[in-house]
Amino acid sequence: MLFAPSGPQSPRRRSRIKAILLTIFIVIAIYLLFFANTKVPVKTETGTYADRHGAATTSKPAGELARPVIPSQKAMVVASMKKDDTSWLRQNFPDWSKNIYVVDDKYAPLTVAYNKGRESMVYLSYIIDNYNNLPESMLFIHSQRYQWHNDDPYYDGIPPLQHFQVPYLQQQGYVNLRCVWTLGCPTEIRPLTDTHRNDVHAGEYFKNGFMELFPDTPVPEEVGVSCCAQFGVSRAKVLERPLADYERYREWLSTTTLQDDLSGRIMEYSWHMIFGMKPVHCPNAKECYCKVFGLCDLNCPWEGGCDDRYALPPYSSLPKGWPEIGWKGQKQDTSHGLPET
Repeated sequence: MLFAPSGPQSPRRRSRIKAILLTIFIVIAIYLLFFANTKVPVKTETGTYADRHGAATTSKPAGELARPVIPSQKAMVVASMKKDDTSWLRQNFPDWSKNIYVVDDKYAPLTVAYNKGRESMVYLSYIIDNYNNLPESMLFIHSQRYQWHNDDPYYDGIPPLQHFQVPYLQQQGYVNLRCVWTLGCPTEIRPLTDTHRNDVHAGEYFKNGFMELFPDTPVPEEVGVSCCAQFGVSRAKVLERPLADYERYREWLSTTTLQDDLSGRIMEYSWHMIFGMKPVHCPNAKECYCKVFGLCDLNCPWEGGCDDRYALPPYSSLPKGWPEIGWKGQKQDTSHGLPET
């Protein structure tokens, strides 16, 4: 034979394999030397997103795609004290994030620097601290489930919040959580003419307070809104005012010489104006119950109230054992009928 065998033991075959392996090794070495530490730059749009949406973003190392922090869509802002039981909110509203401020506990995860102005210090602190990362819809509420001013036959906070119409809030920007006109409507304060009253009333102090809160706005002749500083507001509505406005409101609340109840009362009857409503904001009760709570089949004998919805209680403190125990110590069946007053 003219040629040596080409089987597995062939020297020529072994030389060819060695050459191939050497070539592969050289190619890998060249790649590692010149390309392994090179990253393709990725353009981020962190600043652009923040400018468009007002959302905070998390900084990333150069070359990595920055992903914006998406704010919660629905949030409750709750003014509470250490003794308050707020478990009812967690149990009944899992789809709302909870921001529960404890005003008399400086070690609480959420608290306030100054416990003044009742719930107003909590509300303003939340807005200021979260101004650039607000949720789409916010409810500003008190902490207790049963409160004399809750717009419900048994003064229960759960039904109104369960029926709350978020789309209507987004449409309006601001809505009060009370439709009944008792108390606060059609007119609660006449800043230009009110004089001293023995009960806690902001009338005689409202004019000066208004001038400090709204220095470029004429003092209105009448102010009216259903009490008692529980409301919903959209992110878009909050952002209609600059952050500096809310900081000024909180500074006034922190430094005013007015007592806590009076400064809080002035804020109570100013929130609707802060969020763009007219000084007298008293929607028709029938229309309000339908649009705010989806209760559209009510009988409403007058523009400020509807049958079997709300009755002003004889006392602001509900009886121990409420609602199973009524005002006169009698047992009540909350599954049907209305409480006896």
